[in-house]
Amino acid sequence: MRILRFVARRLIQLIPVLLGVIVLTFLLVRVLPGDPVRTILGQNATEADADAARARFGLDQPLWRQFLDYLTGLVTGDFGTSIQSGAPVGAEMALRVGPTLELVVIAVTISLAVATVLGVWSARRADRPADHGIRVLALVGNSVPEFWLGLVLVLVGYSVLGWFPAPNGRVDPDTDLTPLTGADLVDAALTGNGPAMASAAAYLVLPVLTLVIGVVAPLLRSVRASALEVLHSEPYAAAAAHGLPRRTLLYGYLMRATLVRLPSLAALVFGTAIGSTVLVEYVFSWQGFGQWALRGLLYRDYPVVQASVLVIALCYVLVFLIADVVHAILDPRVRI
Repeated sequence: MRILRFVARRLIQLIPVLLGVIVLTFLLVRVLPGDPVRTILGQNATEADADAARARFGLDQPLWRQFLDYLTGLVTGDFGTSIQSGAPVGAEMALRVGPTLELVVIAVTISLAVATVLGVWSARRADRPADHGIRVLALVGNSVPEFWLGLVLVLVGYSVLGWFPAPNGRVDPDTDLTPLTGADLVDAALTGNGPAMASAAAYLVLPVLTLVIGVVAPLLRSVRASALEVLHSEPYAAAAAHGLPRRTLLYGYLMRATLVRLPSLAALVFGTAIGSTVLVEYVFSWQGFGQWALRGLLYRDYPVVQASVLVIALCYVLVFLIADVVHAILDPRVRI
């Protein structure tokens, strides 16, 4: 019950945060240089055509009126109409969020597992050749740009070796897949479609690997530093001096104390991974949320930019809420 009350209280506290995001995003997108109507219609459009387009999307109204209409639409679940496509933003976003979340969740989950295992393993062999090798790999992974890494993986995995499909989508075009959530691998699993599941998994390998290499590096360095701090702490030294079994020292002391800091770091990395998907989706033609949001920004599509920033902010606050709860469960010193 205490956890439920804590979650309810934090959700209530998120309301002013999201309101601040809504207001700032609404104002900032309107100070961007360029006219969204002229960007869509082109410079050869007449002034009458531009005025008609502004009236259609409500851009001829005063700023306060536009904000009230936008806020009223959000309350009813209406994110507005895309200036670029003329389609409802909510419907377009529903098709894009699933593929990106699938990509990010799989990449972050794999990164957490790899970073935890390698970080603890490296800390227990500090200043040995294996430890130096792990640190060098983490440094390289932290320095490599995602778009360059994605292109290299496409060149090697698809062009040279031919092990993976071409970077032209999320599933083979000939595969019969019933869309449910937008996440192709999840939809294939829910419908029991074996060929579609195999195809979606094959298309996921290279973009997930691109994200994992970039995400696992900062996680690995932080886990290693945290594990070293535990190994040099007095409680761990006392436990080892009392002759506790090696398994108890590893899982009862080292792993548990190391994992205490991981939820907050994982929340930060999750946000970083969402930002990294923009370039990854362009390299692999993923047609996900990041690519859609960037296209909206390039075309000055106000409703698309506002909706994408709001969704990213919502993901951030929810992920940090989950991280706080997990942190409280792992660390007995934290009281909810």
